[in-house]
Amino acid sequence: MPPTPPDRAALPYRPCVGVMLLNKRNEVFVAQRIDTRAEAWQMPQGGIDKGEEPKAALMRELKEEIGTNNIEVLAECDRWLQYDLPDKLIGQIWNGKYRGQRQKWFAARFLGKDSDINLETEEPEFLTWRWASPQELPHIIVPFKRAMYKELLEEFKEVIGE
Repeated sequence: MPPTPPDRAALPYRPCVGVMLLNKRNEVFVAQRIDTRAEAWQMPQGGIDKGEEPKAALMRELKEEIGTNNIEVLAECDRWLQYDLPDKLIGQIWNGKYRGQRQKWFAARFLGKDSDINLETEEPEFLTWRWASPQELPHIIVPFKRAMYKELLEEFKEVIGE
């Protein structure tokens, strides 16, 4: 008999940050996760450590995920956004401790060169990366994050020139 999945309602959201990283042409950095075979892309994001401020977590996560945090923060979402994991992933991700993520999002300008981006970090999270048009984002993200990405496009529309 398979194990009983955790009760979704009893689980908290994992506190995280995310960044819509823009190049000079207002294209968005997206990367493909190393731990999935799905053709799904995402913007950089990661957990906030206990006692850590969101902006500090943003800078740390960028360095850990893409090897550089050479950015200028352009905007901060005034509210926290969240998404729920699909039922099949609850209990499999984050040791079954969370039902999804509650994220503080930033829009930032990448100030470096493409060659500064290095996915071969100490604990690699991504296979490959590219610049995408903002309009592509909802179509290339995993379905359970799609609504949140649409909210981000609306939230940062002035920054990206939409």
